[in-house]
Amino acid sequence: MRVIANVFLLSIFLLFSCTNSNTVDKVPKKDLNKNYSKIDFKTLKFSQTVYVPIYSEIYSRSEKHVFQLTSTLSIRNISLKDSLFVSEINYYNSKGDFVRNYTDKMIFLKPLETIEFIVEEKDISGGMGANFLILWGSNIENLNPVFQGVMIGTSNQQGISFITNGVVISE
Repeated sequence: MRVIANVFLLSIFLLFSCTNSNTVDKVPKKDLNKNYSKIDFKTLKFSQTVYVPIYSEIYSRSEKHVFQLTSTLSIRNISLKDSLFVSEINYYNSKGDFVRNYTDKMIFLKPLETIEFIVEEKDISGGMGANFLILWGSNIENLNPVFQGVMIGTSNQQGISFITNGVVISE
């Protein structure tokens, strides 16, 4: 009887010690704190609107098969000494309809700072022709920040990743 009890206790111990801890869920989420500014955007000496194409889904094999992607908008201030101010980050769908705004306050990026905005894989509201319009400014004209879309997706053993670059559409 004692052997059966010991086997039972050992089985219980092994059962609970071997459960999947699912370490992916325990990874801390990235802190996306942003710096906000109370500066009046109209007082900045220079501003531009930048268009960044984003693909939340793309065709695979045929127009009947769609591959969903996670998309990241990356804004990089590549200046060594000057700040960059972002007034608006608006997301549009394939038809050019406004989907949502990613800013509620003006954001500033310190020299060499980068910020990201995510469109999750399950969010297909933008479609294949989605895009961001970003209104940014600075107190110098030749700041030249980098605006990119980074798309990535995996399904079964298939993976895909690529980038798009922002294009200035107005100054």
